[in-house]
Amino acid sequence: MVWRRICHHRNPWFRHLRRRFHSPNRLPRPIPPNPSSRLISSVSHPRFAHSGDPCLTWYRRFSSQARIDVPTSGVVEVPLAQTGEGIAECEIVRWFVEEGDLVEEFQRLCEVQSDKATIEITSRYKGKVCQVLCAPGDIVKVGEALLKIHVEEIHSPIVNVESLDGKIDSESCEFNSESFEKEKIGGVLATPSVRHLAKQYGIDINDIHGTGKDGRVLKEDVIAHGANQGICEDSPAISSAFTEESVSVSEEIASQAEAAAQQYYEDKTLPLRGFQRSMVKSMTMAAKVPHFHYLEEINFDALLELKDTFQNENTEKDVKHTCLPFLIKSLSLALGKYPSLNSSFNEEAYELVLKGSHNVGVAMATPYGLVVPNIKKVQSLSILEITKELSRLHKMAMDNRLSSEDISGGTITLSNIGAIGGKFGSPLLNLPEVAIIAVGRIHQLPRFTDDGNVYPTSVANVTIGADHRVVDGAMVARFCNEWKLLIEKPELLLLHMR
Repeated sequence: MVWRRICHHRNPWFRHLRRRFHSPNRLPRPIPPNPSSRLISSVSHPRFAHSGDPCLTWYRRFSSQARIDVPTSGVVEVPLAQTGEGIAECEIVRWFVEEGDLVEEFQRLCEVQSDKATIEITSRYKGKVCQVLCAPGDIVKVGEALLKIHVEEIHSPIVNVESLDGKIDSESCEFNSESFEKEKIGGVLATPSVRHLAKQYGIDINDIHGTGKDGRVLKEDVIAHGANQGICEDSPAISSAFTEESVSVSEEIASQAEAAAQQYYEDKTLPLRGFQRSMVKSMTMAAKVPHFHYLEEINFDALLELKDTFQNENTEKDVKHTCLPFLIKSLSLALGKYPSLNSSFNEEAYELVLKGSHNVGVAMATPYGLVVPNIKKVQSLSILEITKELSRLHKMAMDNRLSSEDISGGTITLSNIGAIGGKFGSPLLNLPEVAIIAVGRIHQLPRFTDDGNVYPTSVANVTIGADHRVVDGAMVARFCNEWKLLIEKPELLLLHMR
């Protein structure tokens, strides 16, 4: 009866088919099946034995695809989807759900990290987590299953109908509700030791009613089920065996801990993941490019004084003024006069692509490795806007929450190595960019006036690395002179900023 209602009410194709079968003088007109439902294969009838009519040929082709929607429960696998262009694998960072948790659609399942960014994977289904297939730290290929979810409602598979008699009645649409209820997909929650105990005494753990949290099968459930089924009469013996097994496991764990203590001085092998793995690839490519470096010394006295003025007059608690936003803004103004340094080189076509946007990347050292997010369209931002965006990117990087958009699209890189230490460095290119700049630590040195008097000044060394295939030393020297002038006389920024 249930099946008959489904056939009659849910699918107008069956109602049409029944009406046509009851009409002895008319052949059924072809009506396309419902595209949203599943196929019923091989519908045939003696009345359609003729093959010469094109209408019957069309009907014979599509009438075997009448469809129905039968809701039932089942287990689906959630695969790792494509997280970005060129991404083939990701590392599992952490899970937001555990086995037995109920999840809603679009709820966070886990966090993964690729070579470019950290991404959260959300659920497409509403149901219960049956099994988590990957642990934090595992490398998962795109398309591989992450976990299994027991969904509340999916569609049933294809139903085969052997034949249809003169009319569709309850006998031809017979539905066995008892077998439907018994069809269950999934597993029960239990620890490995409990599963081993059930297997040891030949008990199917799926037949045991769990009394633990979320239906988890406990040791007591296995013992009680075995006693009820007459599999074992001495329940305390089983409990004793289980206790002895637990003790042996504890002793084994203790011995492993002692062995680990003895191996304290042994070498360790650490796999490179996430940003560290990305750095291996990018630096290997950069090592093949002919570099040259240009070193200059810049006076920071005026810029430090201006920065202190801004900080003293600052009314926003979340904003901290530093020299870096001034360096980024002045760098953008210098790039406006020398656009070749804000470009990328297409080696195959021998073309230099001049970038319209000044997307200045800033190298950041994080607990997860070196990462270079970039500030988009610096030429259209104020120094205050650059300061706020820099603070946001730094916070996201330290929390390992940068997106692909934050990392991709850079046109030139600035590395403030002096914030950690060091007077100068020789940076390698962040391909496909053609220039990278390293700023050393600001320190005071004695300098002489024109009349021979000594005075202290705050200076920093700046090293510019460039791709010598497309950029020459004279161009870098002129660019650096322009940038140096804007840093040493920051009031000139007012003449050029829009």
